[in-house]
Amino acid sequence: MGAAYFYHLTQRPLEAALPLLLTRALSMGWRVAVRGCETERLDWLDQKLWLGREEEFLPHGMEGGPHDAAQPVLLTTQATVPNDPQCVMAIDGAAVTPQEVVALERVCVLFDGNDNNAMAAARTQWKELIEAGCQAQYWSEESGRWEKKAER
Repeated sequence: MGAAYFYHLTQRPLEAALPLLLTRALSMGWRVAVRGCETERLDWLDQKLWLGREEEFLPHGMEGGPHDAAQPVLLTTQATVPNDPQCVMAIDGAAVTPQEVVALERVCVLFDGNDNNAMAAARTQWKELIEAGCQAQYWSEESGRWEKKAER
């Protein structure tokens, strides 16, 4: 049974925090789906991921390509993805379900601590997943490094 990890971004923007989490997931041998709500936002994120240093390259692709099933990291707006991920990283309030939390190794919810709407959406997701019986952890980078602040 997997768990949902909530990442409260306060020190780094998404484009800086996400590569760190993706690198960790890939080092565990997982395939990852980064789920967003808008294709334009994922296009922007795709460009940011290509701009990293060569030694920090993250193999990834946008949904809709000919090699989606082979992508270690697939950026998508869809709930069902062809790369058979062990981890889903939801950004910008993208939906996650209790069934995903149970079926996958990990579901990560990344949310901007400077955006009241993003914080409210994350609180709602936390409550829904906890009420459904899912394991969840809340992580904050407020001190400058990731620290677990709550677990259910």
